[in-house]
Amino acid sequence: MDFKRIFVGIALAAMPLVGVMAQHEEDAENGVVSLAGREGFTIGTKKGDFVFKPYLLVQTAANFNWYDDEGLDKAYNQDNVANSGFSIPYAVLGFTGKAFGKVSFNLSINAATSGGALLQQAWFDVQLKKQLAIRVGKFKTPFSHAYLTTLGETLLPQLPLSLTTSVIMPYSLNAVTPNIGTGFDLGVEVHGLVADKFGYEVGLFNGTGSSVNTATKTLSDDWHIPSLLYAGRFTYMPKGVMPSTQGNPNRLHEDKMLFGVSASMNVESESESTNDARVGLEFAMLKNRLYLAAEAYYMNVGFTERQKIDEHYHYLGGYVQGGYFVTDNLQVAARYDIFNRNGADDDGFLNMPAVGVNYFFRGCNLKLQAMYQYVARWGHDTQLDRDNDNFGLATHSATVQLQYTF
Repeated sequence: MDFKRIFVGIALAAMPLVGVMAQHEEDAENGVVSLAGREGFTIGTKKGDFVFKPYLLVQTAANFNWYDDEGLDKAYNQDNVANSGFSIPYAVLGFTGKAFGKVSFNLSINAATSGGALLQQAWFDVQLKKQLAIRVGKFKTPFSHAYLTTLGETLLPQLPLSLTTSVIMPYSLNAVTPNIGTGFDLGVEVHGLVADKFGYEVGLFNGTGSSVNTATKTLSDDWHIPSLLYAGRFTYMPKGVMPSTQGNPNRLHEDKMLFGVSASMNVESESESTNDARVGLEFAMLKNRLYLAAEAYYMNVGFTERQKIDEHYHYLGGYVQGGYFVTDNLQVAARYDIFNRNGADDDGFLNMPAVGVNYFFRGCNLKLQAMYQYVARWGHDTQLDRDNDNFGLATHSATVQLQYTF
């Protein structure tokens, strides 16, 4: 398949829609906390032409991970239980706001990370009109409902492994280990919302992820275009803008639905020079106490001509998940995640069921989450293939996480 032509065709088809955006709800545009004043405090002028809100999000977790014997060296006393204990996934301090009715801005530091990832977000957004806005800086790339959910409002404390786990390639090529999710990156994005139903996001990004804050890219050897991440997402929300949440006790009377499609091409994205094409389909809905979502995604990894590897590798993943508020404060959750981590050319895939529970403490912005996940393997030709597919992943994992937002 000629993925260059396919991607160019998608881009050209998208151009007429640049008057048609994104799933950015007005009271949660920063992706971390609400600007509506329901939590913490907001500083603003009497005229309302300037709003400023500091915020804090801290997550602390207890983790348990049990690994099978494959990959463990008993001679070095490696244990089946590893990467367990306490962790701080996020310690975010930032501020967000609006100015003059047109400009939104956000800056946040995640002190739980290091290096370039310390700067979690840094962007401003100029809304020329509701149908057309421009965002520049560091923010979430337009791919995957799971990633675009407001931080701290995810159904389970761990994202689907099919998005976050690196793929497996032939061992001679394992310097190239992309994952399907793209997350935070530096770039520029045009977005808009038409008739409160149709959304779009089209952008250019470095394609180097959240840990790099400098310009390091060059021109493509094969295509002679900038070696960047070209990405777009289009959504249809028949009942109005879908909130970016997977569980919020303040939203128990919503009736919203979202259908989305996204595509991206990360041109010469890896150190061994590959072009990574991604396509995603998504669905999400809120109906009173019920939340449901499903996603499917595909990635094609193709080496550049100078690598002299005339072969493409294909990967598929996806999940379905749901949550229900049994009481106003208690939400039960379940997810089924699937991933052919070893590629479509080899038999076998990972299937990863998970269950969880969320409890929201009223009046103090505390949220308690707990989940258990099992990584199963099915359909492999040999035991070696089965063991390799699970390499580096915990067979049994459990997380209990307490979160505070301000």
